[in-house]
Amino acid sequence: MELYNYLKSLHLIFVITWFVGLFNIVRLFVYQIEANQKPSPDREIILSQFKIMSYRLWYIITWPSAILASFFAYWMLFFTPLGQAWLQMPWMHVKLGFVFVLYLYHLKCHQIFKQLQNEKFKYSSNYMRLWNEGATIILFAVVFLVVLKNEFNWIYGVVGIILFSILLMLGFKFYKRIRAKNKS
Repeated sequence: MELYNYLKSLHLIFVITWFVGLFNIVRLFVYQIEANQKPSPDREIILSQFKIMSYRLWYIITWPSAILASFFAYWMLFFTPLGQAWLQMPWMHVKLGFVFVLYLYHLKCHQIFKQLQNEKFKYSSNYMRLWNEGATIILFAVVFLVVLKNEFNWIYGVVGIILFSILLMLGFKFYKRIRAKNKS
């Protein structure tokens, strides 16, 4: 049991740093996209700095955290009796499904990261702001699943965060309109 608790602690630490990396990398994507619209020489100077920041965040924090979170989860689930018991529970299957979706999200962020490193701007900053909510929804779903240990009750938490996200988006649009009116 003591080994399980150490593995669980390490897993949680790296899950937290993984999400920190995912949340922050997408914010850096927003800033890079907006910096691309600035005039020279500001554009080149700012983009160069954001590329360095993104590179360090992605390869020094986010990728290692994702790998280590998965490593400790694998060890915990497959090499401890309690972990093997969790694998029999339906809620854990749903959680692992969300972890798979999280990896898809991570890989898409990696693709966007590569594009921005090569100064290929395919998305708007508003799109990236919405994209950032994807990790939030996955985080809420997984936390509710783990805490409630029920494959259905997590839905209430996710519906709540989706409604909260909609309110945030409406607030963002409202703020954008006010900012546009104040400029003119």
